[in-house]
Amino acid sequence: MFFIETEHLILRDMRIDDEQAFVALSRDSKYQRFYAEEDCTVEKYQALTQLFIQQACAIPRTAFQLAVELKATGNLIGTVCLRLESDHQAAMGCGLARQYQCRALMQEAAVALANFAFTKLNVHRIYAETISANRAAVKLCEQLGMRKEAVFRENRYFKGRWWDTVVLAILCTEWHKQA
Repeated sequence: MFFIETEHLILRDMRIDDEQAFVALSRDSKYQRFYAEEDCTVEKYQALTQLFIQQACAIPRTAFQLAVELKATGNLIGTVCLRLESDHQAAMGCGLARQYQCRALMQEAAVALANFAFTKLNVHRIYAETISANRAAVKLCEQLGMRKEAVFRENRYFKGRWWDTVVLAILCTEWHKQA
């Protein structure tokens, strides 16, 4: 089982007993602001739990969709992921339960996973794409040292409107310079 330990967190593979907490995370109205309704159903998150468990067994492994567990309680408080792509690139994403936001916990998780990607997986570039109105996600990317590479105007449609997305990224050389 995959495992990274930080000061406050354990990043580990998803387990079937994480399903209830993972579904609960997706049910929060604040979480759902930047997702289409069909992407936030209970059934979708149950299926995702199964998918993430299966992906953890893949050889070679190309997806690290990890549970973020608070060490003090053992509770799943969010997820952080790294999806390996061709040419030593990787996409990163995350989600955190509302009651744990604004404590730098997701930054701690993302730093640990990015460091793993750059030092152990030979990743050259990590990027994230998010709705540009998702200020918390953009801020997290910037805290990781990512720079804005692109803005795609009105390229996602849900909740009755068009949304801009932004791509932020960091290179391995940039990561090591800031360490």
